[in-house]
Amino acid sequence: MADSPSIDYHALFQALPGSYLLLAPDGTVLDNSDQHVAVSLLPRAQAVGRDIFAAYPSAPESQQELAASHEQVRRTLRPDTMPLLRYDLERPAEQGGGTEERYWQITHYPLLDGHGQLQYILQMPQDVTEQHRAALHAAQVQTDLDEAQDRTRFILENLPVLIWTSDATGERDYLNSRWLAFTGKPLGRQTGWQWTEDLHPEDQARVLEVWQHSLATGDLYQVEYRLRRHDDQYRWILVRAVPRRDDAGRITMWVGGATDIHDQRQMVQELLVANEQQAALSDQAYQLYQKAESQRETYESLFQQAPAMICVLRGPEHHYEFVNPRYQQLFPHRQLLGRTVAEAVPEVKDQGFIDILDNVYQTGETFHGNELKMQLERDASGVLKDTYFNFIYQRFRENGQPAGIMVFAFEVTDFVRARQVLEKLRDTAANAIDEATAG
Repeated sequence: MADSPSIDYHALFQALPGSYLLLAPDGTVLDNSDQHVAVSLLPRAQAVGRDIFAAYPSAPESQQELAASHEQVRRTLRPDTMPLLRYDLERPAEQGGGTEERYWQITHYPLLDGHGQLQYILQMPQDVTEQHRAALHAAQVQTDLDEAQDRTRFILENLPVLIWTSDATGERDYLNSRWLAFTGKPLGRQTGWQWTEDLHPEDQARVLEVWQHSLATGDLYQVEYRLRRHDDQYRWILVRAVPRRDDAGRITMWVGGATDIHDQRQMVQELLVANEQQAALSDQAYQLYQKAESQRETYESLFQQAPAMICVLRGPEHHYEFVNPRYQQLFPHRQLLGRTVAEAVPEVKDQGFIDILDNVYQTGETFHGNELKMQLERDASGVLKDTYFNFIYQRFRENGQPAGIMVFAFEVTDFVRARQVLEKLRDTAANAIDEATAG
């Protein structure tokens, strides 16, 4: 039988398909694999025979961690895997020079002799730079996603509007805190179709008919109905909802909002009553009634629209970051996004509104404006027009620091003017009654 060919284990070690560094127990470099030579960017001849820290110098904290791992192997005679280690490589001049940031997962294995004594320490470094960067990127993406979700949740929970969502079948799956506070019921008692239990009995059939129509056609959902408040009082609300569609055009969810319009409807009712009284008076009173009826129809149409305007102002200079269509409709001739309030709406500077925004941003005190008058140029004519609003300026924070102001506004110009008309009608009616009685 022929002798088996001798095996050059030294050459075999160097050719291993992996990155390996062979050390004496004291840390002297004895050999390394070709792949280790390639990734370390240091010729083998410059490493063998030298202490590992002299051959591959690194930051003091890295050397301390490596030395601790060596000592762990010497003491326990068991493999030791180090925490993730940053060890940058110096590229040779012929490769362009410079430092290359790298991250490593290093494991040390004890190699024992026949008597169980430590003979060598085998170091196996794995270059995990790409995995580490991918993990950091994934963590940053998750952080950004969490921040976006937190910001969206903050807006939904703090808007002075009753917000809800439903799935494609019409079952509600989310109602914001303002809706829950309005009804006084927890979320678990209003999801699905349970929300219909708080509808006024006279409105249920009509509301459900409109809702089913929107679900079937995808049309805008808009309806007024009476909703039971936590004190068992029914309040009129205006509800609008739009569908969200996927790339194929299929509806995946609905997003809706509701505004309390109870007081506005009562004002309209008062106008109706006043007009009915006028019909019983003289010809002059009848003419006034006709005029009032025409005005009532105009105002009622405006009241039922109940426009809600929302914008987000970023930073201490109040840059427009978000503007919804109803807010933009105030200034159809202006570019708002990306500009400050002072730049986009300069006429408000002398009216004190920039000072109010500054105070809200600096102090965090929410500002409530009730039928506050603003003089605005709304049609590029250069003429300032009196406009009345109910609005809220509310500061929001990000990462614990003031970040901007959320604005919710409801134009009540027509309501204010209607009240003025009503007062005038009442005075006119009283005078007409006095004249009729005297006659």
